[in-house]
Amino acid sequence: MRTRRRSSAAQWFFSTILLAAVVLLAIQLVVFSRSRITYPVGLTIGDVPVANLNREQAAQRLLAVYNLPVELRFDGQPIHLDPTTVGFQLNLESMLAAADQARVGGSFWAEFWAYLWGTRSAATRIPLDATYSESLLRAYLTEDLALRYNRPAAPARPQTGTLNFTPGTPGLEIDTDAAVLVVSNAMFSPGQRSVDLPVRRMTASRPSFQNLEIFLQQTINTSGYDGIASIYLLDLQSQQVMYFITNNGVPISTTPDLAFTASSTIKIPIMVSAFRRLTENSSPEAFNLLAGMIEDSGNDPADWLMEQFIDPTRGPLLVTADMQALGLDNTFLAGHFRPGSVLLQRFTTPGNSRTDVTISRDPYNQTTPLELGLLLEDIYQCSQNGGGALASVFGGEITQAECQRMLEYLSRNFVPFLISAGAPEGTRIAHKHGWVTNPSGEITTIGDAAIVFTPSGNYILVIFFNHPVQLVWDPISTLISDLARLVYNYYNISQ
Repeated sequence: MRTRRRSSAAQWFFSTILLAAVVLLAIQLVVFSRSRITYPVGLTIGDVPVANLNREQAAQRLLAVYNLPVELRFDGQPIHLDPTTVGFQLNLESMLAAADQARVGGSFWAEFWAYLWGTRSAATRIPLDATYSESLLRAYLTEDLALRYNRPAAPARPQTGTLNFTPGTPGLEIDTDAAVLVVSNAMFSPGQRSVDLPVRRMTASRPSFQNLEIFLQQTINTSGYDGIASIYLLDLQSQQVMYFITNNGVPISTTPDLAFTASSTIKIPIMVSAFRRLTENSSPEAFNLLAGMIEDSGNDPADWLMEQFIDPTRGPLLVTADMQALGLDNTFLAGHFRPGSVLLQRFTTPGNSRTDVTISRDPYNQTTPLELGLLLEDIYQCSQNGGGALASVFGGEITQAECQRMLEYLSRNFVPFLISAGAPEGTRIAHKHGWVTNPSGEITTIGDAAIVFTPSGNYILVIFFNHPVQLVWDPISTLISDLARLVYNYYNISQ
């Protein structure tokens, strides 16, 4: 009897354990079955966690995250972009289908077994599937934001009554190409939805050459000057040119060009012709004469240089021929400097044939501001890279080193007036100046032709003044210096 009771108890015990196991398994099966209705732990769609959410709830969460405005900051100022404005759309069906595959795609019993043993698959990441319109985004940036937020740079302005300029203000504009990238990245991110718009900072520009020309003409007019004034300006960076002539304050045509007596400025063409014929092995005397002609503005060294190293009798005409070969048809030298020199040839040029303006000229030497400026440009280009008109016309007869030496001579021609007085002390100015007096000893023509080297840009400036009666030195030299200072300040506006 005891054995039978022990056997019944054991059966009851094991039956109970088995029943409990079956009940527990059933419970786990129900729990597991229900868990497959929602997305599993670790599943993300477009980097948005959707664990324990059903399909509809996951869709709502994705829309809530990716429809949030993107904050764009323009120079610290916030701008809110609704993604739908640029056609942003989530491809929900494709992402949810992939998520459903991750949720119920495996064998039910295999998944259940893994669930029981705690070995379910690792977290699953469904990548974001979305689109937007780049063209709409570009239009938004360029046609909406740019119009509202871009700040164009304001150019400097002349200060009335002075030779200075009021500095301009820098500008700021959206860098559209870079902005498309960062904004699209923000729209496709669930967490990093605030970005600084890439911008370009624009420096304040100078006034236009047209405004500078007006400023120069106003400066001449307000001085009371009533003769002929001619100014040529070449920007050696941009190749932009300004050239004007006024007669008693009234602009006159620059076509054809207007010739002036060249006086000592003709020594620049002489120097070019001399270097065409000199070599490194030439007599040191030639270079001494060059220095005396340019640095000291000596007339005798100019004559001796032409006689000894260009041609004993026809040196001036060979200088003229060299200028004509360069296309400078109004520039000529028809005799030597020494008093009583023979006029070797009489030249008629477009520049001295004008009938609309009366101006006295020396038949021995003439030029125009434009042609002196072009010749200085030829020397400058040759000194920089060995190219330009001097190289193309004269081949290897004038080298880059020789052009650099020409600029050295011109840079040592320092005088404390005219263009030199219009720049701060220490400014490199490669120039040649000259003036003409009438039989009474009164100055009638003043000219100065210069290459000015400045921190904010190099330029060529040529100024010629002529008066039928007299150019009084003090007011005219001061006026020329003021004009030169105005141009220098234009290039070097203080910010």
